[in-house]
Amino acid sequence: MADGAPAAPFPGTPGIEAPSTETAFTLPLGYRDPDGVLHGEGTMRLATAFDEIAPLKDPRVQANPGYLVVILLSRVITRLGTLPDLTPRIVEGFFAADLAYLQDLYNRLNDPGGGRLLVACPHCSGEFEVDTGSPGE
Repeated sequence: MADGAPAAPFPGTPGIEAPSTETAFTLPLGYRDPDGVLHGEGTMRLATAFDEIAPLKDPRVQANPGYLVVILLSRVITRLGTLPDLTPRIVEGFFAADLAYLQDLYNRLNDPGGGRLLVACPHCSGEFEVDTGSPGE
């Protein structure tokens, strides 16, 4: 910097650890492939802006907006068991419980602060977090 102040640290700076972009998961039930092999261990990566935008052009999503999650998960799941590739057709075969689990995992990974707000008490001005999730969560 011109004023001699040190540059602000960012990932890639020695001594600063970059956040992980992938996380491991275990499906509650698992996906059984056509050969009968059960696949349950996998990894999911953080989504990019393109991951969320590109499926909107897919005719299957345009015909049925509920299909968005199928395309999105097929893009961000980087490994599932020993499957060589994860396609939307495979995601279509997931049990509903596994699909719900993966949707929740996707939301937690890509919006880690989601559902929580920092608020101030009107009486004491103390700050605290409030969970804005649905009742019963």
